[in-house]
Amino acid sequence: MNETTTVLLITGFLGSGKTTFLNRIIQHFPKEQKLTILMNEFGEIGIDGTLVEGDDIDMMEISRGSIFCVCVKTDFIKGLYALNAKIKPDVLIIESTGVANPSDLKRDLQLPIFDNRFVFTEQFCIIDAAHFLEAFDTFASVEKQLATSTVFIINKTDLAGKETTEKVKQVVREHHPDPRFFETTFSDIPLDAFPFLAGKDKEPRDSAQETASTPAILSPDELDAFISDLLD
Repeated sequence: MNETTTVLLITGFLGSGKTTFLNRIIQHFPKEQKLTILMNEFGEIGIDGTLVEGDDIDMMEISRGSIFCVCVKTDFIKGLYALNAKIKPDVLIIESTGVANPSDLKRDLQLPIFDNRFVFTEQFCIIDAAHFLEAFDTFASVEKQLATSTVFIINKTDLAGKETTEKVKQVVREHHPDPRFFETTFSDIPLDAFPFLAGKDKEPRDSAQETASTPAILSPDELDAFISDLLD
């Protein structure tokens, strides 16, 4: 019986190759497993939401701001609560805007209303090697992404060239003690290096057992009260 949801976070700026990477995961994800994607782009319209391919996945989108910002914290927590109560995916992928600060994510996933469902596993940082150095000097949030990520996909190396790619990796090393690098074009990394993306760390679903283990559901008012207390 699956009682947990593996969570991975994909960060990076628009145009870095996040959606390409996400589509590769969708194409190779096992059909017998449940995959849910929560997308978030900074702006009034989540542009990336129209670019993701796949019919057998659940999609959620938050587009009023960063999921790590108080301005949409309520939407984010409610979305996670709905996932935990109704969908119960095997894997949850959160694609976050490049201006987001991911440091609060692990804490939010451990809120008591989620019943220890979510297990944070990896944070992929997709880097556009050709434009990263400029972005690093412009956005303070880049340092947070580097410090908290576990896997670094140095993308578009064909456009950046070897010298620039090495400079990018050096900047990452200055902010992360043990970075794991993949140098790519089109965000093409070996997905079998991550068993959870192939469903290899999950047991087959038992729908009867899973239904029996469903926790009591909070009413909308109870959920609003919990979130209000959390944000006060």
